[in-house]
Amino acid sequence: FKFISLDLKLGKKVNEGKTKEVYELPDMPGCVLMQSKDQITAGNAARKDRMEGKAAISNTTTSCVFQLLQEAGIKTAFIRKQSDTAFIAAHCEMIPIEWVCRRIATGSFLKRNPGVKEGYKFYPPKIEMFYKDDANNDPQWSEEQLIEAKFCFAGLTIGQTEVDIMARSTQAIFEILEKSWQPQNCTLVDLKIEFGVNILTKEIVLADVIDNDSWRLWPSGDRSQQKDKQSYRDLKEVTPEALQMVKRNFEWVAERVELLLKTKSQGRVVVLMGSPSDLSHCEKIKKACATFGIPCELRVTSAHKGPDETLRIKAEYEGDGIPTVFVAVAGRSNGLGPVMSGNTAYPVVNCPPLSADWGTQDVWSSLRLPSGLGCPTTLSPEGAAQFAAQIFGLNNHLVWAKLRSNMLNTWISLKQADKKLRECTL
Repeated sequence: FKFISLDLKLGKKVNEGKTKEVYELPDMPGCVLMQSKDQITAGNAARKDRMEGKAAISNTTTSCVFQLLQEAGIKTAFIRKQSDTAFIAAHCEMIPIEWVCRRIATGSFLKRNPGVKEGYKFYPPKIEMFYKDDANNDPQWSEEQLIEAKFCFAGLTIGQTEVDIMARSTQAIFEILEKSWQPQNCTLVDLKIEFGVNILTKEIVLADVIDNDSWRLWPSGDRSQQKDKQSYRDLKEVTPEALQMVKRNFEWVAERVELLLKTKSQGRVVVLMGSPSDLSHCEKIKKACATFGIPCELRVTSAHKGPDETLRIKAEYEGDGIPTVFVAVAGRSNGLGPVMSGNTAYPVVNCPPLSADWGTQDVWSSLRLPSGLGCPTTLSPEGAAQFAAQIFGLNNHLVWAKLRSNMLNTWISLKQADKKLRECTL
C-alpha cells in the first residue's frame, strides 16, 4: 500500500457507527477518512467490549479485501490505506440495506427458516437483504419493499435497475472472495456488505468496510474452527482470556488476508505467428492478456517453412515448467495450430487473421483438423486471450476474479443502457 506521510486535515465528523468514525477531508473534496475503533460489538451493541488493536486489524483486513476487489474490476469506494487504523474512501451516500450472501445455511437463516438443517448448501448462493434499523433489529426486506421505499441518494433514485445491480454485484463479490479464500483451505460461509452512491460520479459502488465482522470463515469447512466474529457472539461470558482468544482469531485472519492479493500459480501465453505481417493482430492478443494480468510473449515461426524451428520453440516453453497456452496466428493455410496441437500436451488455440477476400476458404484449415487434435478456433484476438485466462483461472484466483468481474460489469452496462434507452423513449 502507498502510505501518505503528511497529516491529513480532518473536517467535520460525517458519521459514527459502532466500530468506526467517518470524517470529511477539506483538502480532498469528494473523499472521506474511515477511522476504525478498538471496539467489538454483537447483537446491535447489546454486547460491547474494547479490544486493543482491533482498529488496526479491521483496517488491514478491509484494505486488503477492497484492494483485491478493485484490482479485479469491482467498483468500490476504497481509495487507499492512510494509516494503521484508517483508510481514505470516496464520499458516498449510503443505501441503508445490508446485503447478505450465503453459501451455507447457518446463523439467523436457520431461525427464520425452521426445518432447514445447518450446512445446507445454496447453489447459486442465497441473497438476502436487511433494512438497517437498530430499534427494530434490522428487519429482513424484500426487493419489493426496497423499490417501494423510493429511496433517493446523491440524486439517484433506487428503482428496479439499481436493486438488480446491487443483487448481482453482491453475488459476484461473494464468489470472488469465496474463490480467493479457497487456496488457503478456508470456506467463506456467508458475507454481509453495503453499497453507497458516490456523490461525485452518482454511481452505485461497494462501500463501508469488509472486515472480520462481515463474514463467517471456517478453516477446512469446519465450524468448530471458526475465525470470524461469531467466536465473540458465541461467548457465554466475556473474560479477558476469552477476548484474547477472539483477538487471536482476528489476527489470524488479518495475517492471511494479505495472501489473498498473491497467487502461487504461474502462467503465460505464447503467441506464435506465421509471419511478422500478423503483428498487429498479435499485439491485440497481448494487450488483452495484460488486462487479466497474464504475461504474453510473441514469436515468429512457420510450421510450413520451418517445422524444425517451430518444434524447437515449442520445446523451449515446455522445458521450463511454466504452464503455457499457445495461440497460433497463421493466415491463409493454418499449419501452425494443428502441428503444435499434435506435438504438445499444452493447450493450443487457433486465432487466424482472416482476410476479407479468402477468409471463408482459409478458415477451414483451422476448423477441420485431423483426428487426435484438440485445437479450438476463435477469430477474435480478445477472445483468444479470454480463453487462455479461463484456463489459468481454474487455479489462479486473481485471474478468475478479473473474469468474474468482467461478466458483472458487462451485465451492469447492458442494464444501464436499457434503463437510459427506456427513459429517452418514455
